[in-house]
Amino acid sequence: MSPTANRKEASASYSKFYDEMHLPDGSVRPYYAGYQKWLDGVSAERMARKRQEADALFHRFGITFAVYGEEEGAERLIPFDVIPRIIPADEWQKLAAGLRQRIKALNAFIADIYHDQEIIKAGKIPPEQVLSNAQYRPEMQGVDVPNGIYAAIAGVDIVRAGAGEYYVLEDNLRVPSGVSYMIEDRRMMMRLFPELFNRHRVAPVEHYPDLLLDTLRSVAPKGVPDPNVVVLTPGSYNSAYFEHAFLAQQMGVELVEGQDLFVRDGQVFMRTTQGPQRVDVIYRRIDDDFLDPLAFRPDSMLGVPGLLNAYREGGVTLANAIGTGVADDKSIYPYVPDMVRFYLGEEPLLNNVPTYMLRKPDDLAYVLEHLPELVVKEVHGAGGYGMLVGPASTKAEIEAFRERIIAAPEKYIAQPTLALSTCPTFVEAGIAPRHIDLRPFVLSGNEVRFVPGGLTRVALKDGSLVVNSSQGGGTKDTWVLEA
Repeated sequence: MSPTANRKEASASYSKFYDEMHLPDGSVRPYYAGYQKWLDGVSAERMARKRQEADALFHRFGITFAVYGEEEGAERLIPFDVIPRIIPADEWQKLAAGLRQRIKALNAFIADIYHDQEIIKAGKIPPEQVLSNAQYRPEMQGVDVPNGIYAAIAGVDIVRAGAGEYYVLEDNLRVPSGVSYMIEDRRMMMRLFPELFNRHRVAPVEHYPDLLLDTLRSVAPKGVPDPNVVVLTPGSYNSAYFEHAFLAQQMGVELVEGQDLFVRDGQVFMRTTQGPQRVDVIYRRIDDDFLDPLAFRPDSMLGVPGLLNAYREGGVTLANAIGTGVADDKSIYPYVPDMVRFYLGEEPLLNNVPTYMLRKPDDLAYVLEHLPELVVKEVHGAGGYGMLVGPASTKAEIEAFRERIIAAPEKYIAQPTLALSTCPTFVEAGIAPRHIDLRPFVLSGNEVRFVPGGLTRVALKDGSLVVNSSQGGGTKDTWVLEA
């Protein structure tokens, strides 16, 4: 039996959401027509076998992640869905233009707040929102970085709401993760269903490591003709260690831990069997607090003593820069459209989700009155933790969260519960709609570049709006069709 047989029945509760594959009358969107024709000829049994094959291969290749708070050493697969998410070429071009604009504005903002702070002087952002932000690093004040690029690697979370428009849900500028799963998902689809790639002109993503290496080399300190790049990892117990090792291997550079590096005469060196080797660019996957025990947390065993001074003196480049977190903090997010207008003199091409800032009395009063209808997030939260999804919460959970908000309203923002778009997904009962988002990865060096598409995350639990892998979400291959 075709896996599409039960789709109409399963779709009933999702009918109010934008369906990526189907029009409201149930017909297939033109850019999915070829895939649908292929899918109609495939049995549910074959799709189930292919999903099992994918799980077995991901296990064999070690493509797993750890979940903090679970028993020591527990690792999980990120569930992989065998039905791709498809984006037509013209739609991607509009998205790409908006991403390019947004990241340029965010880099300009970070450069500004660590130098002249013109946006604060102009009254566009309250000074306390920046200068009292936990992610603001006064140690970076006045520090020039190569090409003015603070966020060389960014992951921008995009959702499509009920009306069909794209919205930015959040910006990830510190140590954005997930790009390895984007690449591995594509490899898996090509392995499982090679015939599909003969039928469709799908834009490639496999060259991302080459673009990443080129971007990292382009932001090396001045006067370094052949920069040496390394990936700095907290170690094998980190939840994203697979990705750190994967990217280092794909770029052909060394994967190092803090103990492998040392600072001497304002420069960073790597310990090797042939003696010290200078390091020019560090793609760091360690948070600011743990980078340098002499400057930040003295108990950190993950970082490199003296790294901040070497960085401030221009002896090494860190990607991303220390202090970028101030720009992806959820309390700063509402001001990004103003950044686009202020720095670029343009109207934003991508919309923000309407956001209530609970430090404002009027916003706080409204949110407390409408908690069952809203999503509330900690401004420093990540990974789906520290949030309340009102419509999916019990009265007890809502009241407990209400007390947390009242105790410290400045720590929270709130947003309407978005009608996230859905995409057909192969679940135990067959093909059914599930909510999705998209994380494109944007690289900024001599120019802003990205591979077409990104990581599509899918909420596998029926009715869930939370796509994070730590909360049970999975991933899909994302196809951008070439024109």
